[in-house]
Order: sequence, then C-alpha cells, then structure tokens
Amino acid sequence: MKASQFLITTLKEAPADAEVVSHQLMTRAGMVRKLGAGIYNYMPMGLRVIQKVEAIVREEMNRAGAVEMTMPVVQPAELWQETGRFEKMGPELLRIQDRHERDYVIQPTSEEVVTDVARQELRSYKQLPKNLYQIQTKFRDERRPRFGLMRGREFIMKDAYSFDRDEAGAKASYQAMAAAYRRIFDRFGLKYRAVAADSGAIGGDLSEEFQVIAATGEDAIVYCPNSDYAANMEKAEALAPAGPRPAPANPMVKTPTPGKSTCADVAQYLGVPLSTTIKSLVLATDELNEAGEVVKSQVWLLLLRGDHDMNEVKVGKVPGLDKGFRFASIPEIDAHFGCKPGYLGPVGLKKPLKIVADREVAVMADWICGSNEPDFHTTGVNWGRDLSEPDLVADLRNVVEGDPSPDGKGALAIERGIEVGHVFYLGTKYSKAMNATFLDTDGKPKHFEMGCYGIGITRLPAAAIEQNHDERGIVWPDAIAPFTVVVCPVGADRSEAVKAAADELYAGLLAAGVDVILDDRGERPGAMFADWELVGVPHRVTIGDRGLKEGMVEYQHRRDAAATKVPAAEALAYVRGRLGA
Repeated sequence: MKASQFLITTLKEAPADAEVVSHQLMTRAGMVRKLGAGIYNYMPMGLRVIQKVEAIVREEMNRAGAVEMTMPVVQPAELWQETGRFEKMGPELLRIQDRHERDYVIQPTSEEVVTDVARQELRSYKQLPKNLYQIQTKFRDERRPRFGLMRGREFIMKDAYSFDRDEAGAKASYQAMAAAYRRIFDRFGLKYRAVAADSGAIGGDLSEEFQVIAATGEDAIVYCPNSDYAANMEKAEALAPAGPRPAPANPMVKTPTPGKSTCADVAQYLGVPLSTTIKSLVLATDELNEAGEVVKSQVWLLLLRGDHDMNEVKVGKVPGLDKGFRFASIPEIDAHFGCKPGYLGPVGLKKPLKIVADREVAVMADWICGSNEPDFHTTGVNWGRDLSEPDLVADLRNVVEGDPSPDGKGALAIERGIEVGHVFYLGTKYSKAMNATFLDTDGKPKHFEMGCYGIGITRLPAAAIEQNHDERGIVWPDAIAPFTVVVCPVGADRSEAVKAAADELYAGLLAAGVDVILDDRGERPGAMFADWELVGVPHRVTIGDRGLKEGMVEYQHRRDAAATKVPAAEALAYVRGRLGA
C-alpha cells in the first residue's frame, strides 16, 4: 500500500467526549469516527486492525475444529420467547417490529438461533460433537455508551457454541476452546490473564474470562503471584480466618457518635481501626403469588467488616437469597430497627429478622456496630454474650490485597483488566428451553449439552491500546498493527536516489510478504514521523539523501529511543530479521 492511495486522517486533538486513552488515540489516529452514541465508522486504518484480529481468531477456531457460519443480526422474537429472554432481558435488548407488527430483536448474542439450527440439523449422536461459530455484528442498547469501542452499542464479536451428547463431552469441548483461546491471545502479543469467573444462575465451575492487563481496566483481577490461581472479583473466595474466635475482653457500651453515620467516621471519631467496626446491610426477599403479587416479605441483615465491601454475586448464592433479593425499603428498616440507616446494628432489634455474618465477622470479638438510635454506636459487642449466633455464616465480601490465596500458596494481589473473551459451560439451559434434542445411542431423544465462547473483536484493539501506548501515540504489537512496516523517504521529490531506494525496499518487503506501507505523500519529516508514531506502526525505515551518500538507512522500532543505522544494501534482510521472517 502507498500512503497517497490510502486514507490517512490524523488529528492533533481528541474529541472532548473521549475519556480513555484508547478512544482518544483511535480517534486521533483516524481509526474510528463517531456516527452516533456508541456507534462508530471503522475507518480504513482501524479496519485493518480489526481484520487482523479476525484472521487470527478464525485461524485458531478452525484449527480447534470449530465450523464457521453466519447468523442474522435481526432475529425473530419467537425464538427469544421460547427461552423467556425476550421478556426477561432488560432494555439492553433492542426490540423492533416490521411493517406487519411482528416482533424482532437486534441480536446481542445468538444462543437461541444457534440452538434452533442444532435442533433442525443435528439429529443423531453420530453428528456430535459440533462447534459452530460466527464473527458477526452485535448490538446492545447500553444506557450510557462510553469509552469508544470499549463500551459501544454496536460491536463485532466472535461467538461460538458447542453441542455435545453428554456432560463429559461438553467439558472436553470447553477445554478445547479454553486452549484455543490461550493460543489466540498469545498470538496477539498482549499481556493477559485467564481468570476463573462466576457462572451465575446457570451454576457449575466451568467459566473463564480472558482479561487484558491494563491500569485503566474496569475489572479487578485477583491472582496469586506464587501460583497459577487467578479469578475475577465475583469469583475470588475470601477464606475463613484461621483460629478460634477470641474471648470477649470488653463490656458492651452504648457510645455517643454524634453525626458519625459511616464506619470510617465512627472509627476515626473513636480512634480505633476501621477493621473493628461492623457495617449493617439490610436486604429483603419477596414471595409472589401466581399473579406476581407480593404476598410475604423477609428482611435480612448482612454484617460485614467496616473495611470490606459486599459482593453481590456471593450474596446471591446464600440460601434464601439465591432466588433474588433487593435492598430493604425505609418502612421495612424502620419496622425492624426503629432507626434510619447509618446507625443500624443487630443488638436490640424491634422485630426478628435473618442475620447473615461474613466469615470474618463471625470470628470477631469486641466489635462496634450501630445502636439503632441516631448518633449512637455500641462498642464491645460479642457473639453469644450480647446477641445470638448468626443464622448463617457465608463468604459475603470482595477479597482485598493481602488476603490468603485459596490454593494456600501465598497472599493475593489485585490488578486491573479489560475483559476481551469468555468461555462458558451452559449445560442444557437452552436446549431444554427450546426442546433441542438428538437421538442418542439408545434411540431415545436427549437434550444437547452446550457451551458458549465469545471474543470481543472490536473491543480487543481498544484493550491493546490501553496496554500499549506512550505520549506519542499507539504502540501496536506486530500481529495486529494496521501495517507492520512503514518506509519513510525524506525528500523523495528532490532526490531520485532516495525515491529509487525507497521503491526498491518497498518492493522487496512486499515480495517477502511483509505488510508494508510506503509514505509517498511528500510530507515534511516531522509531520510524517508524528503521523506514524501516532498510528503506532511498529517498524519504521527512514531513507534520506544524506544517509544514502554514506550507504546507510535508519531503522527504528516504535519502542526504540533512537534510530539504528543500517547499510542500505542490507536493509531488507535487517528488517526481515527484526520481524522474525
């Protein structure tokens, strides 16, 4: 490609709504242009990156035995109604009607459609296993699209779905995909972690997220530096403290804490560690009749250490809260505590409720909690002596840096990541809902065991930029750079020797199969170099009249602080060597 034939539209300034580095640099480098909220044109420079991502994904999916197909972006609502997701999914699912007022959805994912394909086409166990995948446009009507391609409404995704005759086969398919994903992300040249993830309402332990490590990442990744343990924050287990609960050492005392309604304020006011305070979180569960009306409610009190945060996924697994919960209303709180939030505690309740203590809280002694009276907290509270033991003890909190690793191999560390892939064992959730069956060896129908596997194709370049950039612009890994090499002739319009040398090197790289662009625009050196540093092409060769008189050209990797002089006659071999070609 020659730059004069390509569309290069770099900008000196990023748009005001570009909050993160990847959005700023992709816009400035002319890779994307905003069309509407969360909707972008993929410009030629950005499309080249996306196509390289797609090519790597496609090669490894095919290598793993998956079979490519394409499913429609617009899907009949009937399929989604079979699984109940048409009604259950929130406004993120874009629902539309055609001219005949028939309901459709703009797909955010394709479990229903691929399950429909399977129930029609896969009739016998002899056709299994099968893994069908697509690379297709998706749409999710985000309430607040932001961060450019990191959280857009329209995006491109690779989604795959495996079909097996039994659980053992499904788990084998899952492991094959997990291995393929590791090969894919290794080829991208990015620093990433595969972390255990929560399986949600589906259950099971087979769920992994692939997270690109970046300081700006939205997700917290928990890992042990001394082992292979890694999990996302929802999945990471906070182990029960070792050793028995200490014996009470202090009397229980109602203590004035005027205007101090948070644990942090109370600890500071009383001059004690925040870890000696207990926070009270009041939840409620509802029992519904057939008409969907609330016929009975149960109020729950969750107790966590003042310096810990509640993990909603873990709370959602507590028996009694696992069918769904909400935060209690003010009237419910008043009925049970007789006090407004900020001064609540488990001692002296007006009405009984269910008390669930975090594992840490269950072994604490002499702790501090609200007195159920404004401007007062109670110190020296102890289980057994001052109140009954909790109804339940469970892991309710997010882990923190320094907690012991669940595998017993050291302390946990936390870093930020951007989720770019997810592998997930589905079981029979969709095949049962849609009655998708095959004839097994005994001649009887059986529901497919399924798995699903996604990669954010357009999210991945943004994640790569968050990990690879500097003050001058993007620094692409070779595998997904829009161009691998740029040849920059300086003064080619004034020197036939420069033009000839640049054309010769360009032709040689093309013949060697290198993805190269020749900048023949006639720009000044400063502007030309600034453009390619912003775009992030990893390898640059500069050819100038002065250097050629010495028989030299200059090579510079995007991460190098200075250029390296290379004999002009050896330039092609040198660049190929740097590329590992």
